Amino acid sequence: MHSETGLARLAASERRGRKRLSDSEGSGMKRSIVDKGDKVVVVVAGVGEPGVRSLPTAPEGYTGACPNYRQPAELGCFSLDAQRTFHDDGRLLRHFAPPRGGDDPRETPGAETNGGAGAATGADCRTGDPAIGGRSRGWQGPIDLDVDWSVPGAYIQMDHQRPERLDHIVSWLSRHWSRFALPGQAASLPLPSLNTDFVTWRGHLTKVLGTPYERRDGWQLAATLFRGTRYLSEVETEAARRERETRSLRQQQMCYWGYKFEQYMTADRPGGEPDVSRPVNTNEGFCSVVRTRLAGHSLVFAGEVDCRAGERPPPSSYVELKTSREVVTPGQRFTLHRFKLIKWWAQSFLIGVPRIVVGFRDDSGLVHHLQTYETLKIPKMVASEEKMWNAAVSLNFCEAFLSFLKEVVTRDDSKVVYLFSWEPGADVTYRVYENSEQTFLPDWYIEQFRDLPKPGTMGQSTAPDSPIV
Repeated sequence: MHSETGLARLAASERRGRKRLSDSEGSGMKRSIVDKGDKVVVVVAGVGEPGVRSLPTAPEGYTGACPNYRQPAELGCFSLDAQRTFHDDGRLLRHFAPPRGGDDPRETPGAETNGGAGAATGADCRTGDPAIGGRSRGWQGPIDLDVDWSVPGAYIQMDHQRPERLDHIVSWLSRHWSRFALPGQAASLPLPSLNTDFVTWRGHLTKVLGTPYERRDGWQLAATLFRGTRYLSEVETEAARRERETRSLRQQQMCYWGYKFEQYMTADRPGGEPDVSRPVNTNEGFCSVVRTRLAGHSLVFAGEVDCRAGERPPPSSYVELKTSREVVTPGQRFTLHRFKLIKWWAQSFLIGVPRIVVGFRDDSGLVHHLQTYETLKIPKMVASEEKMWNAAVSLNFCEAFLSFLKEVVTRDDSKVVYLFSWEPGADVTYRVYENSEQTFLPDWYIEQFRDLPKPGTMGQSTAPDSPIV
């Protein structure tokens, strides 16, 4: 497996390339350059140059009908334990456990399917929606999220100095080749191809969906084409790194509150009781692996799931848990609808989670009421408000970005990394890095394919079509 060092050099080369690019512009040199520093060959893609491709991000360029998005089908799952060790099972799956005094939540009628952004209809969700909990009737609150915050060892945070990239996803893929076999292929061996266009994390696609409306945080996504599949992995930006390393104690406390809320709302078995005496350990997680299709692009991705409620097959039985500041002013309501709901919607919509339960807290970490949002109804909630967002625009941009990747990422070589960069107000641009030390797919994963023939059709989309509207 490649160490963090190679990835750090990639980011450092990107920064040095930007400086040399700025210097070269001042001297009238062409913007497309070859940089052989650190044995990296860099092809710089700028904006507005003949023959250089970039992707606009302004929302007005992506209006129109919503593209078909197929109902995500769960292929499997995996768990990450307290030491962040991979387990090929669902041992870390939590079960939704509502506070006593409310109706027991199970299924929401009609919420078992995902759909196009325009499919969401209905009125605004209400506090204590009985479809998923009815918490406000007889529930004796509040929930104190600050419990044990100051206790040593009560908050164990994941080590972000050791980026995992796609390691856990490819660990799952290597154990489940048969899920991707076409008729006539030997499912018991590593397949020549996964017969899938893209493999990534759900969180990376969430950022892409939010791009047309994002005004603060940029991103970098690295892509590699290997045996017909484009693997997409995030590279931390300098701004994100600085923000992470300078996070205040207050910000860490509010992150703790979010995880503590999950403890209050879940149990380790159906019908069980929450255990809020356990340390909050952000290493732990249950991840669902799904397959879906956005227009002509087949996708396989994994995403962490908070809990399950009821007996419907996943992902329709999954529930997302969130906390947010109580809304008491019009400005706070605008912030919730404009900036938070788009992220909550995108995160749950992509993986097919139909319901989001939010604990609204005060500045002391006390949750005074709960509210349920049906994922498909969120776009409808904000549609009539000014300066909001449009789910169809987000999905159209995501489809365009995936098409852009297919056009650009064409060299089928695990040693070639295409780094796509975006900052608010700018186009998506890219650089190409040819350096074995910059690859992010693990060596052991590449090695499994060494003696296999090259797939006959590269980038083939073979997932069966069953689009929903």
